[in-house]
This record gives sequence, structure tokens and C-alpha cells, in this order.
Amino acid sequence: MTRAQRYGQVAVRPVVEAEEVREELREALAEVGVKLPTLRLEPISVRGWNPRPVVDLGRCNLVVARELTAVLRKCADQGRER
Repeated sequence: MTRAQRYGQVAVRPVVEAEEVREELREALAEVGVKLPTLRLEPISVRGWNPRPVVDLGRCNLVVARELTAVLRKCADQGRER
């Protein structure tokens, strides 16, 4: 295995993990009825030999922002009740 191949394998791991995390987040949001239409990995963050992936929550309209706010508040209230 060449040095470039070794570095390539190392560089891919964080990107694969970030893709998995993004999908877990998408699924969790869907479970509470929230869909972020542009949920993605920030392209610049996954480039190069040492990528540092960032999950971009994207832009959403006011309806989605309100839905997300309501879900977060509900979860916060449930946490206080415990």
C-alpha cells in the first residue's frame, strides 16, 4: 500500500462517520416531524488529507424553523419535568 493510499483511507474515515451522523440526525428530526431540506455535509470541510467534516443544517423557511423551535422547547420542558 502506498503512502497516498494510506492517507486516503485515513481521510475517508471522518467523512464516512459524518455521513452516518448526518443520516442519524435526519432520521431523528423526521421522527419528530421536522425536515431540514438542505441538511448536508459542508463540501469544503470534507476536502483534503485531513478533513474536518461539518454538518451543515442548511437553510429552512419560517414554518420549519417554528417546528424545530417547538420540538426543542417540548424536549426542554420534558427534561425539566424529570
